Order: sequence, then structure tokens, then C-alpha cells
Amino acid sequence: FIFLGGKNGMYSQFELNKFKAYERQPLSCHDIQAATCVPYVIGLLLFVFSSRAEGFKEQGNAFYSKKDYSEAFNYYTKAIDASPKNASYYGNRAATLMMLCRFREALEDSQQAVRLDDCFMKGHLREGKCHLSLGNAMAASRCFQKVLELEPSNSEAQHENKNASALLEYERMADFGFGKRDFRKVVYCMDRALVLASACHRFKILKAECLALLGRYPEAQSVASDILRMDATNADALYVRGLCLYYEDCIDKAVQFFVQALRMAPDHEKARLAARNAKALKAKKDEGNHAFKNNNYEAAYHLYTEALAIDPNNIKTNAKLYCNRATAGTKLRKLNQAIEDCSSAIKLDDSYIKAYLRRAQCYMDTEQYEEAVRDYEKVYQTEKTTDHKHLLKKAQMELKKSKRKDYYKVLGVGKNATEDEIKKAYRKRALMHHPDRHSAATPEVQKEEEKKFKEVGEAFTILSDPKKKVRYDNGHDLEDDGCFDGGGKMCSIL
Repeated sequence: FIFLGGKNGMYSQFELNKFKAYERQPLSCHDIQAATCVPYVIGLLLFVFSSRAEGFKEQGNAFYSKKDYSEAFNYYTKAIDASPKNASYYGNRAATLMMLCRFREALEDSQQAVRLDDCFMKGHLREGKCHLSLGNAMAASRCFQKVLELEPSNSEAQHENKNASALLEYERMADFGFGKRDFRKVVYCMDRALVLASACHRFKILKAECLALLGRYPEAQSVASDILRMDATNADALYVRGLCLYYEDCIDKAVQFFVQALRMAPDHEKARLAARNAKALKAKKDEGNHAFKNNNYEAAYHLYTEALAIDPNNIKTNAKLYCNRATAGTKLRKLNQAIEDCSSAIKLDDSYIKAYLRRAQCYMDTEQYEEAVRDYEKVYQTEKTTDHKHLLKKAQMELKKSKRKDYYKVLGVGKNATEDEIKKAYRKRALMHHPDRHSAATPEVQKEEEKKFKEVGEAFTILSDPKKKVRYDNGHDLEDDGCFDGGGKMCSIL
């Protein structure tokens, strides 16, 4: 009413001085009674509050210029309390909240400012910047368009509008990448989007989820934890924390986070699915372990197979399941399948020592000694223990032995053959390859049979002598033992 009362819409200097005097002391009933009219009193009150609000605003400006944004916020709030219909006060407080990275509160103040004054250009610009920082590119673009309607040459609005368009494109590319399971592409897009929308939890959560799916669990945990520090009830962040634990094979703890996420957001479909998969995977794995401990290897093998079908994305748990199935496979003498399972486990987790050890043993059992040595070398390089060193030396010895003539194979007996079995086998093979038996054959056949006949004699010479047999079985060289001459021929046949 102060802007309407008085002569010609203005108060006289005398009246203004009186307002100021009243501002410095409380009003009394006498003052009110002395007032000539009600408008006079109303004008006095409005003037007092307006004057105080301007004072608070000026103090806020001073603190803002000193970058003391917390104090600036306090004084702008006092200005708003004194004069709640002034758009510029909300605009100033919004600017301060933006500097404090409190973008949601800043957005509310900016929206209130433009509600009070739709032509308040800075209000629309700040509202757009808040929308952009919070990841709402379309709303931000509408605000920047409004600024350009008010001031078509506003370079800041033009620049920010381009940022909003870029943000929309990053969102589109990320959605496409997620659908194609190209999680690296999604992380790339979200990194760039977060440069423009630093306060957008939605982008951070999407990035964290993809980091978890890529096996980059510490990074994913860090992003989710940052959000939970600001908002402990954020269901998406709780889901990502659970997802990281789930993929690190901490299934019980993971389920707790999924359940907590569902408590915060009962319709969180991803958390519901993850909780169901986690419970099913643990139950099936436990069933397989129980069957294995009870020596029911066939059942264990099939249960591990069923568990592997539950969630192909769970790399660590599936690596263990492949190794468990390989162990059951070795009990069932499915050695080649066991080797394949160990290889699958290593492909999922190339640091999984147990899988290397299991595969190496399978290689030993199938006499693939070079492959066994390679795996044991990998294990020993990673963990230099006495046991691993012994396993490596044993494989190296078997490899060395495998490259000599296999006298057991020449005689057609096993490595645990008795002395009588060796003698019988020798007589049988010697008769089979004796030169007289092949006198009518072609020269090439005669030469080949003579060579085999000599090998049979060599084999019998070594395996029938306990000392030479022991040295042979231990992988020692026998060329200098006096059994053969320099040309490798037999000196005598027992």
C-alpha cells in the first residue's frame, strides 16, 4: 500500500522520516492511534519489512562475493522471510544453493522466482541449469528456450541449450548400448553425461550398474556408496551395492541389500529379480555340494550344471561352479570334460588358482604333460609354496620321461606291471617281431620289424633289472649305464 498511498502515490519526506523513526523502535498503541488512517500504518509496516529485506539481501551479496555461500544462504533466507514476494531474493538464494551443489533446493527456488515474475530471465536460466545438473535435459531445454524468447542473443542460454541437446544424445546412446549389453559404451556415455549433469543420481546408478556387470566392482561400490552417503534410502544405490556383492560371490550379504532396496521401493523389478536369482543360485550350489560330500558324484554333476544356467552374468560364482563340476567329473572319470570345465572357469576368472590346479591334475591323468607343466608354472609363479613347487617338479619329470622311449608301451604293459607280466609280454612281443618270422616280407617291412625287435629287447633289458627300472621310472638318463653301446644297440638280451 506504500506505493499507492500519499499524495500522487508517494509519501512526503516528513512521512518517510517518520517511517524510519518507527523502524528503529517498536510500534505502540499510541503510535497506531496517532496514525491518521489505516493505510498509513500498513504502508509503514510494508516499508519496514521491505527495508529490512533489502538490508539482508545486501549482506547476502557481500558474503556471496566472498564465496561464503553458507552465510549468503542464511541472509538470503532472512530476506525472503521479510519479503516473500520478491522474485530476485529467490533467484539469489538459488544461485547460492547451486554453488553449494544443492541443486534440488536451488531448482525449487528458481521455480518460485519465475512464478513470481515470469519475465525474470535469470530465474529461467538458473532453473534450466538446475534441471541440466539433475539430468533432466528436456526440462532444461524448455527453460533455455524461454530465456532466448526474452533475450534472443543470450549467449549463455545458447551454450547451455547445446549442452542439453548433447545430454539427450548421450542418454540415447547409453540406452542403445545397454540394450546391446555393450556396458563399456554405457560407461563411456555416462562419464560424459555426468560432466554436464554432475548431480544426476540416475546417471551415476546406471554407470555403477554397468561397472558391476563389467566386473569392476570396487569402482561400482564407490559410486553407490557416494550416493548412499547423501541418501541412505536410495533403492537404486542399495541394489547396486547388492549387485556387487552378488557378483563377488557374497550371496548372503547381497540378498540383504536386495531386500532393503525392495523395502524402500517395493516395485524395484531389478532388485526383485536379482534377489530371486541369488537365492536360487545359492540353493542349487549348496545342493550340489551336499551331494558331492555324500559321494553322489553323478547328482552333484547335474546340480552344478543346473546352477550354471541360473545367471550367466555371475562370473565368480560360475567360475566356482565350473571348477566344482570338474571335480565331480574327475570322480566320474570324465577327464576331458573336466579339462573343459576348468578352462571355462579360468576364462571367467584367470586368477582362480584352484581351477589351474584341477586342470593340471587332469592333464597329468591324461598324460598331457606339457600342458600340466604350463599350468603348474602359472600356479607357482602366483603362489610360491613348497607344495606347488613339488607339483611342478613332478610334472616336469613326467614330461621328461614322456619324451624318451616308453618301454612299458613297447612291451604293451602298464607301469605297475609285475616281473612275471613283463617277462610274458617280452616273450610275446619278441616272437611277434622276430626277424625269422618276417623273412618273406619286403625289405622295408623286414627293416621295421627288426627295429621293433631291438626295441623289445631294450625294453626288457631295462624293465627286468630292478635298479635300471627304478632309474628309468624316476626319469634318469640310461645311456651311460652300460646297457647300450655308443650306437644305442643292445650289448646283450636277457
